[in-house]
Amino acid sequence: MTDYDYSRNGAYFITICTQGRQQILWESDTFTEDDNVGASIARPQRAPTLSKTGKVVEQYIWEIPARYPHISVEKYAVMPNHIHLLLLIQREQGGRPMVAPTVSTVMQQFKGIVSKQLSRSIWQKSFHDHIVRTKHGYAQIWQYIDTNPQLWHKDCFYEEPPHEP
Repeated sequence: MTDYDYSRNGAYFITICTQGRQQILWESDTFTEDDNVGASIARPQRAPTLSKTGKVVEQYIWEIPARYPHISVEKYAVMPNHIHLLLLIQREQGGRPMVAPTVSTVMQQFKGIVSKQLSRSIWQKSFHDHIVRTKHGYAQIWQYIDTNPQLWHKDCFYEEPPHEP
């Protein structure tokens, strides 16, 4: 939506893909059907082993609320070649309006700090976003993020890893 104010209070579902959809965020051969990555902002109980790159990405996901106190990460998942974020913007706290950056600004800065930390860009340009409009939609997205790691082989971003000769 070109005329929507992406700094408005509300929930936003964000997906950011790695450049060329390279599977660089998980260690290879560490995922099993019983594992779970992402989850709420609390550390998941079981998770595939994140690669060094994946650990940097997760570290900066955790820093979003520290950098932007009016934005919370409600749920996230670090997948092999993309991440999902469910962000909640709440600009008013204690009756005082607070200035919020746009979702685009937060994502641009997030991608920039990860790239700077890694000394290289790992991201595709832009990102996918969805404005969450209903409680039902929020619950569906929460469930999707929660189960996405277990269903990785069915994910629309799934690609068979290249076979080594």
